[in-house]
Amino acid sequence: MAEHRSGFTCFVGRPNAGKSTLMNALVGEKVAIMSSRPQTTRRAIRGIVTRDDAQLVIVDTPGLHRPRTLLGERLNDLVRETFASVDVIGFCLPADEKIGPGDQWIARELADAKAPVVAIVTKVDKVSRDRVAEHLMAVSQLGEFIDIVPVSSVKDVQMDVLLDVLISHLPVGPELYPAGELTDEPEDVRIAEFIREAALEGVRDELPHSIAVVVEEISERDQDPDDPRVPILEIQAQLYVERDSQKGIIIGHAGSRLRDVGATARADIERLLGRRVFLDLHVKVAKDWQRDPKQLGRLGF
Repeated sequence: MAEHRSGFTCFVGRPNAGKSTLMNALVGEKVAIMSSRPQTTRRAIRGIVTRDDAQLVIVDTPGLHRPRTLLGERLNDLVRETFASVDVIGFCLPADEKIGPGDQWIARELADAKAPVVAIVTKVDKVSRDRVAEHLMAVSQLGEFIDIVPVSSVKDVQMDVLLDVLISHLPVGPELYPAGELTDEPEDVRIAEFIREAALEGVRDELPHSIAVVVEEISERDQDPDDPRVPILEIQAQLYVERDSQKGIIIGHAGSRLRDVGATARADIERLLGRRVFLDLHVKVAKDWQRDPKQLGRLGF
């Protein structure tokens, strides 16, 4: 019988390289929020893949970038701490974008990593086969990689191959989490992330980085009118922005945009919790919170 393997991998790459989509596809559930906006991921989020012969714990990390704020510096530090402590690193490079200075900078960051590095060429469904071949050649010249695997999370291209490759570099060991567990993220953190994901859609370029969400309280309220035996769960959350003008954008005309954010987030939260939810959202201004150490701490960074 084959030996059981277990351990950690992390996906690193510049912002919007497909890291969160890749993790969700491997785990089989939406564990990390996704957006076309760069720097959507702000935490090291764990997703768990369990097979009979192995358990792989995937750590999705924020995109490595040249920071312009204290928040950006802390996110980069988080990424470095993460890839210093895993068994194998997945370096994500999207096939629909040429290798650029950001990729070269990350490759230099990874050159001294203790763990082996697997180059993962993401989004191959978006380009031709010839373009994939060109990209693979460019990636091979970027650094020393133990494997290079082209994949598509959306079209399920070579996802099984990638999983086998990552697991092959794990040490022999027992399960680290109970079978069936898909993440160790606390529910309140996942709820806050679903709200932030909904708030990110359709906003201006400068606003996504300024949005933070904190769940203030989760409590039972009046019974569900569709089933009097089941109380509705009330969730109170604050959305923080950095300026009054941003507050107006989030709320929208007569509160229309905030209602849309609530409706979108509530659908994800109800799927997560398996019950009816009343979502009470408020927007506050925390001036320049990305650059303020005290406010960063209060917001969980």
